[in-house]
Amino acid sequence: MDLTNLLRDHILIYTDGACSGNPGPGGWGAIVATPEGHVRELGDQGFDTTNNRMELAGVIHALKFIKDDPRPVLLYTDSTYVIRGITQWIFGWRRRGWKNAEGQAVLNREHWEELDLLVRGRAKDSINWQYCRGHRGTPGNERCDVIAVKMSARQRVDLYDGPLTRYPHAIHDLPPYEALPEMRPNEPKKAAHSYLSLLDGKVLRHRDWSSCERRVKGRAGAKFKKAMAADDETEILKGWGLSATTSIHED
Repeated sequence: MDLTNLLRDHILIYTDGACSGNPGPGGWGAIVATPEGHVRELGDQGFDTTNNRMELAGVIHALKFIKDDPRPVLLYTDSTYVIRGITQWIFGWRRRGWKNAEGQAVLNREHWEELDLLVRGRAKDSINWQYCRGHRGTPGNERCDVIAVKMSARQRVDLYDGPLTRYPHAIHDLPPYEALPEMRPNEPKKAAHSYLSLLDGKVLRHRDWSSCERRVKGRAGAKFKKAMAADDETEILKGWGLSATTSIHED
């Protein structure tokens, strides 16, 4: 499929979500570009939320923004959770009364119900859901990530609203098609590299979750996040609005 040709009559959307702590303060970002060449950035904060909720929020608010525009949509997200949920899982959830295959209540049901109504309010199959792997240099995805992360860190974000010709991000440089990564439910979870916590301006590195939890549990304003690799620690610091050179103390 030549996705570039779709831009002549499709609304182009990118979305992303971010969260510090999971649960913790979060943010979402979206870019909406019309075929005639108008770009609108959207974004907002979330409170005591999760990364998945923020990913859903980005998609929901973008589709709300174009609710009255019936043209087809080309939508990019790096959330496999969102794509699998809306294109595969949701039919079974509805049939079972919003229970998953194990008979448990579907997490984030209110978000899924809202997204479901928005999707069903458009023409059948008019949304082309595309997976875009994050942090691979795709301009639209990278810009949404910046918006979401800054929103989660409570930093100022100037949201663009104007012509494509003046927009500084090459959002029509679409990523190559990539299928959703295979699910590996029986694969053992990879051990975390570390857990970072931020409290009273001091960042600590913990080697296990229990020590991190002891520091942050019940402490107002505390932030924490799991790092799967050493490089993730730098990204976590940036997500908290800190310099990449911020000192990390050992617990």
